[in-house]
Amino acid sequence: FGATGVAGGCVPTRRAVPPTPQKGNARLYTREARGPVDTVVQKLTEASKANQFGVLGVINLKAKLAEKGVEFGPPCFIVEVCNPVKAKKVLEREMSISTALPCRISVYEHGGKVIVATMRPTAMLRLYDAPDLEPVAQEVEATILRIIDSACE
Repeated sequence: FGATGVAGGCVPTRRAVPPTPQKGNARLYTREARGPVDTVVQKLTEASKANQFGVLGVINLKAKLAEKGVEFGPPCFIVEVCNPVKAKKVLEREMSISTALPCRISVYEHGGKVIVATMRPTAMLRLYDAPDLEPVAQEVEATILRIIDSACE
């Protein structure tokens, strides 16, 4: 598929990060970063590569919206990551899962804080009729969380 207190690091959030619909949302993995958005994006990119995940793209959502004439205030980056071996295994079993690929990790500002968030691959898998892929989703999820945690050290 798809915590430390140092500068540029992340700390776990004890509560859901607004907006309110995320409150108590076990489908999301969310961390609060202490560094600037650009630094956190760079650390995510490096951690992804170190964990055998390729970075397929980094989307600057604020800039993309501005290109379309839409003003959007806070910075928001989406880091698209993928492990090609895991993706192949999943797609060979259930091609419709391609709609959830690649995995995305968001880095954005909200309420004066920098937030790092991703949808849990195990939660995404439940949208498809492929319970036999749960071990792969668990492995991918563990790696994605490790990537986020590593980027936060």
